Amino acid sequence: MGIEVFKKHLREKRAVKIIAGINNYNLDNVASVCRAAQKGHASAVDIACDKKVYDVARKNTKLPVFVSSIHPYELLKAAQWGADAIEIGNFDALYKKNITFSASEVYNIALETLSLTSNYDIFTCVTIPGNIDISEQIELAKKLELIGVDLIQTEGLKETTTSTNPSAHLVNYAKATIENTLELSQHVTIPIMSASGLSEKTTPLAFASGASAVGVGSAVNKLNSEIAMCASVMAIVGSIYHRNSINKEIVTTKRELSIN
Repeated sequence: MGIEVFKKHLREKRAVKIIAGINNYNLDNVASVCRAAQKGHASAVDIACDKKVYDVARKNTKLPVFVSSIHPYELLKAAQWGADAIEIGNFDALYKKNITFSASEVYNIALETLSLTSNYDIFTCVTIPGNIDISEQIELAKKLELIGVDLIQTEGLKETTTSTNPSAHLVNYAKATIENTLELSQHVTIPIMSASGLSEKTTPLAFASGASAVGVGSAVNKLNSEIAMCASVMAIVGSIYHRNSINKEIVTTKRELSIN
């Protein structure tokens, strides 16, 4: 299917990337995530930068494969394997190990990666760290756009809440990445992908805030069966189609009112 499918979905502001995990080397789990992503009509999958993981992903999905790492030479290897896209990030899993990144570190990694992979003309995504100030995020996003990055991914840090309402926890988790998406979309023209804590309940909010894509990980890869994974992907994709249907109805109604 190739990266062109993902690009098309980006232009239509409905791209869904299912994330297996930057530190996920469980081949059975990766295979299940990849199959569920395809069956659930997602736009792409995202995996760790490991040849065995990559081979498993290729065998289990025809969707475009993103390969994530924080090391430029690993991303060069991914380009050599034939990955459809490379991504600097996702950082969420690394925060648990007390590994954080400054704006300058991410920019330098991006520069080196683009230099190393320049002969491959590969689609490149860079994650903007959610732990840095929004002014730094904006400046980094602008610099990444200038050097030719194709897509930027926002993230947020999980916040605590005292609410006993399960829906409140879902919205709270996604709140920061959606806020970052809204802010960054006003300062850059390249597409933005929202990630971190998103689910079928919150992905419509990300798109309403200016995202062209969403990246969903734990709402799929933490489930204990492939059937549950597939159901989750379908619910996420379905929530986007429902949003688009409503938007089309609004446009049609406005046109009819203007005619009358």
